[in-house]
Amino acid sequence: MKFAISVIALALVAAGIALAAAPAPAVGKGTSQVIEKIVKTDAEWKKLLTPEQYNVLREHGTERAFTSPLNHEKHKGVFVCAACGLTLFSSDTKFDSGTGWPSFWAPIDPTHIGTTSDKSFFMTRTEVHCARCGGHLGHVFPDGPKPTGLRYCMNGVSLKFEPAQ
Repeated sequence: MKFAISVIALALVAAGIALAAAPAPAVGKGTSQVIEKIVKTDAEWKKLLTPEQYNVLREHGTERAFTSPLNHEKHKGVFVCAACGLTLFSSDTKFDSGTGWPSFWAPIDPTHIGTTSDKSFFMTRTEVHCARCGGHLGHVFPDGPKPTGLRYCMNGVSLKFEPAQ
């Protein structure tokens, strides 16, 4: 567990994010391991996902703000990719951003997500996707709370909540 926390701290420092004296993010089920990729055809994804999940996860859509029940989820647990089940975020890093989408200040493990530059809608944003299946999750912005200062603004339909045991 210490190793996973150290990896998160190193990733944040490498990204130029100063770490405050606050406790490190909870790492839940995450580990720093090589993520084996899942590749499926569009037809296979359409069989596994609802139309709304397919639109967001596979076609880079966005759900309407304030429509996800996960925006109000307050129980302890983890948020996993709705397409492949990879653990992504802990309830310990969730916060109310007021934006209408579930928001987190850090992933469970930085190797569980990937980012790309998104230049749609006449602006540049950082897209966040699942490291295992490549599903579009949302975007990350530099206006979140301490200790990272990041806001991972995720589409609730791209996530599933698993309560702590």
